[in-house]
Amino acid sequence: MTRRLLLAALFAALPAFAQSDTQWVLQQSTLSYHMSHPMHEVDGVSHAAKGKGVCHAGQCSFLIAAPVKSFDSGDSNRDLHMLQATRGAQFPMVLVRTSFPEAASASPTIYVDLEIQFAGQTAHYPHVPFQRTTQGNDVHISGTIPATCSDFKIDRPSFLTVPIKNEIPVRVDMTWQKN
Repeated sequence: MTRRLLLAALFAALPAFAQSDTQWVLQQSTLSYHMSHPMHEVDGVSHAAKGKGVCHAGQCSFLIAAPVKSFDSGDSNRDLHMLQATRGAQFPMVLVRTSFPEAASASPTIYVDLEIQFAGQTAHYPHVPFQRTTQGNDVHISGTIPATCSDFKIDRPSFLTVPIKNEIPVRVDMTWQKN
């Protein structure tokens, strides 16, 4: 009899352990890169990123994509030169992939490992911190990716024969919605 009660309790508890997948969709995004030169500072901004995520069996995987040509610095000539320098015609998308334990997503600061494909190269950024706030089914994520031109083998553009700094940090500001 005890064995039957134990089996009945186990089967009753199984649905709680067999959670369904949690699906996430990127609702809003602002991605901005910062370029620095001794003569001027430039920010290029894109609001065109798309993304989705799935949490399954305690692990979350996310994919975010943005067209390279969607970044606007306020100067169409500079943006065209950026497309050339980053080989945007040949590699038109920036792709970001990450996965992390679902339990980590509950804290206000999450640390994720990122894989970024850009300009025909793949770079890995371990343990990048992002701030996380929740409001209903929406989760707001913000942080900065410490990207550099050399990470993607981009020849640094020059102005008056002086190249831009190697660092091109990318500020991320996104709102995700649970479906």
